[in-house]
Amino acid sequence: MQAFSAAFEDLPEEFPVFPLAGALLLPGGRLPLNIFEPRYLALVEDALAAGRYFGMVQPDRRLPAGDHGPGLYRIGCLGRISSFDETEDGRYLITLTGLIRFTIAEELEMRRGYRRVHAGLAGFAADLRAPEALLLPFPRDLLLAALRRYFNATGMDANWDAIATLDDTALVTALSMACPFGTEEKQALLEARDGVARAEALRALLEIDSFDSGHGDDSPPKAS
Repeated sequence: MQAFSAAFEDLPEEFPVFPLAGALLLPGGRLPLNIFEPRYLALVEDALAAGRYFGMVQPDRRLPAGDHGPGLYRIGCLGRISSFDETEDGRYLITLTGLIRFTIAEELEMRRGYRRVHAGLAGFAADLRAPEALLLPFPRDLLLAALRRYFNATGMDANWDAIATLDDTALVTALSMACPFGTEEKQALLEARDGVARAEALRALLEIDSFDSGHGDDSPPKAS
């Protein structure tokens, strides 16, 4: 099946958002979600009927809650449902593929219990370009060494054979999304100006968290 390619002018500026602490979606990344809460089942159903788009954004615990729920970080990532399956007990198992980051301009009226935003995309148009091979600002072995120390410190397992097959761009994206960093750390990775800056931030987080296994400010994310 040919990969989906989005044209900037075809992307919506108004769309649902799924606020989920600790869940990071990056352009080009693939985020699996287990959807079971009624309002998010409604979100997925509506997204499937309207281009398959919705955004991932993290709650910002520094902000006061509003009428629609927790305050949100201003920057999130718009994704498109690239696969979905409905289980016998009524859940959706979906994969959301990241397309482009966005800045929330305003929050709209809720629909069927889920939140919606009007967003600006223009500042992140480069996210849609075919990714060029990332030139890491340090030898790849240094990133892998930091990753080994991080996994040892946190007791995580790694599929090193799978990691070896990833090019540098895919590796930085996959690790940024998969490692259980805290909300603020995930947001910093999302907001990195480009792949090189994200790689530098990722390596720094791996090194710091290798010496502080109690790094997380949130539990690992669970979809609703």
